[in-house]
Amino acid sequence: MANDREVLRIVWEGQVPVCFQADPDEVVGLQQPEDFYLMVSRLSYLPLVTDKVKKYFTKYISNELQDGEIWFDSNGTPLKSHYPIGVLYDLLHPEDDGLPWSITIHFSKFPEDILFKFSSKELVESHFMSCLKEADVLKHRGQVVSAMQKKDHNQLWLGLVNDKFDQFWAVNRRLMEPVGEQECFKHIPVRFYNEDGTYMQKLISPINEAGQKRTLDDLLNDLSTPSRQAVGVRSHGVKIHGDTPLQWMSEHLSYPDNFLHFCMIYENI
Repeated sequence: MANDREVLRIVWEGQVPVCFQADPDEVVGLQQPEDFYLMVSRLSYLPLVTDKVKKYFTKYISNELQDGEIWFDSNGTPLKSHYPIGVLYDLLHPEDDGLPWSITIHFSKFPEDILFKFSSKELVESHFMSCLKEADVLKHRGQVVSAMQKKDHNQLWLGLVNDKFDQFWAVNRRLMEPVGEQECFKHIPVRFYNEDGTYMQKLISPINEAGQKRTLDDLLNDLSTPSRQAVGVRSHGVKIHGDTPLQWMSEHLSYPDNFLHFCMIYENI
């Protein structure tokens, strides 16, 4: 791995200021509670911060709703809690809206037709490890994760949950190195998000048929259609330069689940 540790650290420390608000229809009494503010990691998941938010608002909510399934929305759009927070922010928060990001917490009327129930940390951990294993299959044919022990899996998860950069990367660096004599991964784990929050995956090679490293611009050319041209991607809150090699991005800009999460920028043709 071309270890640019400063880039890894900057990505790890990315945060979003969030203003959590109560659903006024669920509040007991006439007085609305004050908003609750948190700085949350872009790399984390909403269920990992739910306990703090729930604890603050519970005393304002009627007793019969307090055991309900917690969910969140942003400007009326339910938030998929198995997406990393940074991905949700890049998808749903327009750049000109300013900060903090306003999110409403709900204790009732869970939208089962839109959201999966990822209310517990254990379910999020299971989803996270599933994504990690999928990414390793794409990069290394699954050879790295299969060689790890349970304690390594726990260290990855706890490093993310407890915001411990060194603890996480002591294990994750193994996943960011090509296997054997290879200089690149077999494929690049990447998810491409559309404006409606859905995503697609394709097999993406980091090198072309001539053995040269492919760049983001090469990838965007492949993703363009007769009606729409892919002109860029946004990840970690920034637009990525088109000359950036795919291999370097996978090593340095992947989320902890080892996927690149790209919010697509299109222009109609």
